[in-house]
Amino acid sequence: MATFQYKALATTGKETKGSIEAVDIEAARAAIKKQGMTILTVRQQTAMNKEISLGGGGKTPSARDLSVMCRQFVAMIEAGVTIIDALMMLGEQTENKRLRDAIITVREDVQKGENLADAFAAHPKIFPMLMVKMTAAGEASGSLEIAMDRIATQFEKSSKTQAMVKKAMIYPIAVVVVAIAVSVVMLVKVIPSYQAMFADLGTDLPAITKFYVAMSNGLRNYWFIIIPVIIAIVVGIKSYSMTYSGKHFFGKIAMNFFITKNMSIKSASSMMARTLSTLLGAGVPLVEAVGIVSGVMTNIWYEEALQRAKEEIMIGMPLSRPLEESGIFPPMVYHMVRIGEESGNTEGMLDKLADYYDEEVEMAVQAMTAAMEPMIIIVLAVVVGGLIAACMAPMLSMYQALDNM
Repeated sequence: MATFQYKALATTGKETKGSIEAVDIEAARAAIKKQGMTILTVRQQTAMNKEISLGGGGKTPSARDLSVMCRQFVAMIEAGVTIIDALMMLGEQTENKRLRDAIITVREDVQKGENLADAFAAHPKIFPMLMVKMTAAGEASGSLEIAMDRIATQFEKSSKTQAMVKKAMIYPIAVVVVAIAVSVVMLVKVIPSYQAMFADLGTDLPAITKFYVAMSNGLRNYWFIIIPVIIAIVVGIKSYSMTYSGKHFFGKIAMNFFITKNMSIKSASSMMARTLSTLLGAGVPLVEAVGIVSGVMTNIWYEEALQRAKEEIMIGMPLSRPLEESGIFPPMVYHMVRIGEESGNTEGMLDKLADYYDEEVEMAVQAMTAAMEPMIIIVLAVVVGGLIAACMAPMLSMYQALDNM
C-alpha cells in the first residue's frame, strides 16, 4: 500500500485536502470518488512532498480517545447542545493534541456549511473510514446520536481487545529485556575475569567457559559492528513486514503458530462481526459495509477474503458463501451469518457472534499467556543456566588444581 495526497471538492463545493492509502493511483482515485468528492489533484506521498501531520506533534488518537470523544458528543447532543457548540466544547477539553486540532478544524468546516461526515473525511489519519461512514449514515437517517453511540461501542470493544493483548505481552517482553541485560553484564564484566585468573594459575579454562569467553571477546571487541547489524536486521524485518509479501508471510504465521493461532482467528472474527453489525445497524449498504470492514482488518488474509466477499455480493451471492469458501473463518461465523440471512436478521446474528468472540478473544489471550510462561522459563533456564555453568566450572576446576598442588 502507498499513501497518496489529494485535493478535491467536497459535496458542498468546498476545497479539501487529505491523504489516502491505496495499491496504486487509480485505486486512490476510485476511493476518493466513492466519498462523493471531485478530484482536483492526486499524487503519491514521498519523503520530499510529505505534508506535516495535522497538529504537528502528538500521538495518533487511540481507539480509547475516539470512544471517549463519541460518548461525550452523544451526551451533549442528547442534552440539546448544537453540533457546532458540542464540537467547540470537545475541542477545548480533548487532551490528545492531534485529535483536538482536528476537532477544531472540523468545527470550522461545519460552520461553513459542510456535513459532519465530510468534515471528518478530510482527516483520514485521525478519523477512520468506519467513523466517517457511520456519521454519514446517521446524518442521512436523522439518527446521528444512535450512530455515534454505536461508533463509541465499537471503539470501546477495540480498545479493550488491544489493552488485553498489550497486557499479555508486558510480562514476556520485560523478562526478555532483563535476560538480555543480565547476559550482557555477565559476558562483559564477569566472564572475562575468569580468563585472567586462570592465566595466573597456568591452567586451561573449561570448554563451556571458553565458549562464553569467546562470546565476551566478540561482544567487547566488535560491539560497533554487532549493534548496527542488529539494528539493520530489526529495520529490515519491519520494512519487509510492510511489503505485500511480508504482510502475507507474517499474517500466515499469526494464523498458524500454535501460540497466536486462536487469538488471531478469534480476534479477526470478532472485529469483522462487530464492525459489520455496527455499519449495517446504521443503514450502510451491505456491499459498502463489507468493503469498509476489509479496510479495518489487521491481517491481510482476512482483508483480501472480505474484498473477495464484496465482489461476490455484488453479483448476488449471500455473504455466508464467500466467508465459508475463504477457509479462514471458523464454521460458527458463516453458519451464524447464514442463519441471519435466512431469518432476515443478519445484524442481530452478527451482534451475538461478536459478543461470543469477544469472550473467546479474552480466553485466547489468557491461554496465550499461559502457553508463553513455560517457554519463557525454558529460555531463561538455558541462558542463565549456561552463564552459571560457565562461571561455576572454572571455580570447580580451580579448586581441583589447588588440591593437586
